[in-house]
Amino acid sequence: MAIFDTDIFVWHFRGVPEATDLLDQAQSVAISIVTYMELLQGARNKREVQIIRQLLRDLNTSVLPLSENIGYRAAIYIEDYALSHGIRVVDAIIAATAIEYDLPLYSSNVKHFRMIPGLDLRLFQPGGAG
Repeated sequence: MAIFDTDIFVWHFRGVPEATDLLDQAQSVAISIVTYMELLQGARNKREVQIIRQLLRDLNTSVLPLSENIGYRAAIYIEDYALSHGIRVVDAIIAATAIEYDLPLYSSNVKHFRMIPGLDLRLFQPGGAG
């Protein structure tokens, strides 16, 4: 099982075959609840909401909830890295979720996560370099 950042799904919806392949080949797909919310927020209409929900069902995606530990860990990341690295709340929660569940995180946004100690970050680079 691995956690996938929102950007992987954005690349998939933009038709980037490497993103689609990454999701299709994953043994088990997980996302943070904030990734789910970001995906829904990005939908422009109800049809796109249905497309998002269907993809997550087709991938048998586990949506991992917030917990007290995840919130606490994310708050520490904000304290430690908001000023120095510009980490934002959503990325702090996604990283904290990956660490709390001891799962690798796939993302193309290395700068959002590279400073988090103990995070098993797996770089996805669209265009075949991933």
